[in-house]
Amino acid sequence: MASFLGAELAERGVAPDCVQTIELVRDVLARVSDKWTLLTITALAPGPLRFTALHEQVAGISQRMLSQTLRALTRDGVVTRTAYPEVPPRVEYALTPLGRSLSDAVDGLVHWVRDHQSDIARNRDEFDQASTANTATAVESLGSVSVVAVPVRG
Repeated sequence: MASFLGAELAERGVAPDCVQTIELVRDVLARVSDKWTLLTITALAPGPLRFTALHEQVAGISQRMLSQTLRALTRDGVVTRTAYPEVPPRVEYALTPLGRSLSDAVDGLVHWVRDHQSDIARNRDEFDQASTANTATAVESLGSVSVVAVPVRG
């Protein structure tokens, strides 16, 4: 199945193997940059969890979204799903070695945020204050403008 991106890259003369790599990188980045994916991986980092326990760990996620996230991560080989033949049935989810390596990268991102959270908060406050000031200035300058209604002929 050729994608729009793949067709565009091919038109630009990008080699087919490079096109496949670029498409895969974009797809994987879209998956792992999703907040539910990141939170699910973080929740599974300490060890396997059953669906209900995982749902409780990932605050705000719906059961449907958790199911979709787990299915996508299982498809990518990041998570394993193990069903035990018990009554009632028991299913556990765990990170694979590939998932553990992704968890390490996620930990790096989390540490970066922790190290820079005060800088980020300060920058956001400064930006928001500047935006509010600019909006107020624009509204004040509009206060002196007269609006004239001009009839349109049909």
